[in-house]
Amino acid sequence: MSDRLLSVNAYTTLDLLDGEAEAHEFTESAYAVVNATAPRKNPDHVKLELELDNAELEHLPAHADRVRLTPEQARTIAADLEKYANKVEANLDDSDD
Repeated sequence: MSDRLLSVNAYTTLDLLDGEAEAHEFTESAYAVVNATAPRKNPDHVKLELELDNAELEHLPAHADRVRLTPEQARTIAADLEKYANKVEANLDDSDD
């Protein structure tokens, strides 16, 4: 990713994922970075960030999306991720049989 807005390093949660941006007029695919962090000093929220590689995008300018989550909201997302990961994993295991 050139011209990144998010820092990507060894501590980044996930990088080089398959990402997609969808609008009414277009859908674009690109590599993506997803990062979850909290402030180092006096943490008062969880920050979830997403950035698509702007070198691969035609319609969107370079940008990163961020949401500030309470601990409860972060746990709700984590629980849903776990639930759906288990569902997909079970389906993939069944497909191997």
